[in-house]
This record gives sequence, C-alpha cells and structure tokens, in this order.
Amino acid sequence: MITLWHNPRCSKSRQALAILQEAGATPMLRKYLQDAPSAAEITAVRDALGNPPMIEMMRTGEKLFKELGLTKTTSETDLLAAMAQHPILIERPIALKGAQAVIARPPENVTHLLK
Repeated sequence: MITLWHNPRCSKSRQALAILQEAGATPMLRKYLQDAPSAAEITAVRDALGNPPMIEMMRTGEKLFKELGLTKTTSETDLLAAMAQHPILIERPIALKGAQAVIARPPENVTHLLK
C-alpha cells in the first residue's frame, strides 16, 4: 500500500496521484495539512528517504519559513519542530511504501515505489 502525503491544491501532488492511479495503484491519501504528522512520523519518513538533511524535506521558499526566522543553517531539531507545528513547511508530495519513501518532485519519482 502506498500512502501519499497529499495537498489537493498542489499541482505536483495531483500529478503524483494521477501517475499512481494510472499505474493501477490505489494510494491512501493523507491530507497532511489537516492531519499533521507528528515529529516522530516526520523522522520516520526521513529515515525512509535515506536520512537526507532535514532542510531537504522543507519548503524553504514558503513565506512562513522566513517569518519563523528559519534558515538553511537552523538546527535539525528546530527544523523538525517547525515542520511538526507547521506542516505547510513539509515538501510535498511525499509517497511512502513500507520502509521506502520518495519526495515526488518531480512527480515521476513515485514510480520508484511501484516496483
């Protein structure tokens, strides 16, 4: 089962969903802006992504990123806390399957989970 952290207002998220559906998958959608992931869930996704720097999981261009005083040198702990408190800062979409995850930018990245 593939889970897609999904924002229906995001074109990349809609494209990733369409790719999965066209491949015959029926992903479970988690509208993460309404159902915010906990810090533990974000950490688990990071592990599934292969432990990239936390900043790579963030939307650094988001207005709120700057308003909160976050920078690319902010501590990993503070970045994690910001994402847990403000899920709009989480890069989207993220697709998960078992112990694997991909950030679907570009949306075609979701095909890695179809194998």
